[in-house]
Amino acid sequence: MLLGTGAWDSAAAAPHTVGGYPFTLGVASGDPQPDGVVLWTRLAPEPLAPDGRGGMPERVVPVRYEVAADEQFRRIVRRGVAHATPRLGHSVHPEIHGLEPGREYWYRFFVANHASPVGRTKTAPPPGSTPSLLKFGFGSCQSYEAGHYTTLKHLAEEDLDLFVHLGDYIYEESYVENPVFHHNGEPLYDYLLTECFDLPRYRLQYALYKMDEHLQAAHAQFPWVHTFDDHEVENNWWADNSQRDNEPDQDPVIFRQRKAAAFQAMYENLPLRQAQMPNDADIRIHRKLQYGTLAEFTMLDTRQYRTSRSSRTDPNSTMLGGRQRDWLIDSLTAGDAQWKIIGNQVPMVQVDRDPDEEVEQFFMDGWDAYVAERDNVLSAAHEHDAENIVVLTGDRHSNYISELKTNYDDPDSPSVGTEIVGTSLSSNRDGADMLPVGEDYLKTNPHLKFVNFQRGYSRITVTRDELQNDFRVVEKISEPDYPISTRATFAIEDGVVGAHRV
Repeated sequence: MLLGTGAWDSAAAAPHTVGGYPFTLGVASGDPQPDGVVLWTRLAPEPLAPDGRGGMPERVVPVRYEVAADEQFRRIVRRGVAHATPRLGHSVHPEIHGLEPGREYWYRFFVANHASPVGRTKTAPPPGSTPSLLKFGFGSCQSYEAGHYTTLKHLAEEDLDLFVHLGDYIYEESYVENPVFHHNGEPLYDYLLTECFDLPRYRLQYALYKMDEHLQAAHAQFPWVHTFDDHEVENNWWADNSQRDNEPDQDPVIFRQRKAAAFQAMYENLPLRQAQMPNDADIRIHRKLQYGTLAEFTMLDTRQYRTSRSSRTDPNSTMLGGRQRDWLIDSLTAGDAQWKIIGNQVPMVQVDRDPDEEVEQFFMDGWDAYVAERDNVLSAAHEHDAENIVVLTGDRHSNYISELKTNYDDPDSPSVGTEIVGTSLSSNRDGADMLPVGEDYLKTNPHLKFVNFQRGYSRITVTRDELQNDFRVVEKISEPDYPISTRATFAIEDGVVGAHRV
C-alpha cells in the first residue's frame, strides 16, 4: 500500500465528512518530469490544533483529485483518489503520469463537498529536446517570525517554469515577537512558543507557515523542487549529531528520534515523491531533474552524510559522503545537459570574513570547513573540461556572485564554475543594501563580484546562449506590501566561466 500516493485501493476507505474546510494549508506540486508531477495537499480543518492532527479524525479519508488541460477544468485529463491517513498527517502526494511534456496543467482536490483552491503546474520538456527557454527562481530561509512574506507575494506573480527551494523552509523555534502570536497585546498559542522536538510540534510549525496566503499562492503558481538545510531539524545539525552540549538530544539515539519526526513532518507538508518518503531518521533527498538537454538540476544533501573534521583541510572529512560526492562528480562531468545546475545548501565559495591579510576567518558550517572535498570536486570538473557549472546556494541571507576555483589558496588556480548565492526570503529581518562587512568581503575575496544583504529571491532565465540571474529584492519586510525591484543582473555566457554584470 502506498499511503497518500493515490496507489491504494479505493475500497480501503469509506467517504465521510470532515469537521470544517479541510484545505486550509493550500495545494502544491513538485518535481516535474516530462510526463507528470507530484501533487500535494494536507487536510487540516483546525490547522493549529495543539495535538498537531489538524482537527482530523483518526481514520483514513479519501481525497479526489482532478488534473485539467485548462484553468476552467473543461478538459480533465486525469482523475483519481488518494487516501489521507493519520500516519502521514492526512497528507496526500499523488504522482501523476501520462501528461504531455512541456505544458501547463491545472489541478484541484475534493473531500466530501469541499473543493480545494486550484493550482497551476507545468511538466518538464521532452527527453532529448533542447527547449529555447527555461525560467525558474530559487530562494531559501523563510523564517515566519522575521516579518511579512512580501517576497513570496511577489514570487507568486512571476511567470516561472519552477521554483527551487534550498532549505530552511521552517525554523524549529517560534518567537513571541511575531504579531501572529498576539491579540490586544497578549500572547496567543503559547504551545507554539516552544522548540520543535516531536512530530506534533513539527507539524504545528509547518501548519503555521503554510497558513500564510502568500506562501500558498506561490506554491499554487508553479511546481517547486525542494531540498533541506539545518532548520528543518535543528540549527547546524549534521549526520546524527546535535549542535547542543549537555542536553538530552545530544545523545545520538534521541537526536535520531528528533530527526525522524522532523523528516516525517517535512514529507507530510511538501510536494515530495514516494522516493523521498523518509525511513525513520533517513531520507533520500539528493536527486536529479532533467530539462531536456538544456539544463539538469542536481539537488544536494549537505547535512546527512557529513563527518567530523580535524582541520579545514582534513582529506578524510566530507560534506557529501563518498557515494554522493562521486554521484555529483559524475553529474558535472557526464551527461548531455548544456547547463549543469547544482542545488546546494551552504556556500561553496571561500569567504574570508576578516579584512586583515594576516588573519583568516571562515564560515565553518559550510564548504569552507571541508576544503579538501571542495577542491576534489572542482578539480575533477576542471580535469574533465566540464562547462557551464552553475551552483545555486542559500543559507547566507545574502546575495553573492562568485567564481568557483580549484584552489583558493592559489590565486592563479583555474576557475571552473559560477556560484549564485541567493539571499533569504524573510530570515534576518529587513536586511540592508550593503553593510560594512560587505565591503570587507569584496576587498578580501577577489573572486566575489557582488554582495548585497536585502531580502528577496533570484529569478533565472536560461537559453542556449546564456544564463541570466536577476537579484529580486525588497527594501523592507517589517512592513507589508513593499515593492520589489531588480537590484542587479548578472549573465553567464555559454562556455565562459564567471558572470558579468548586465
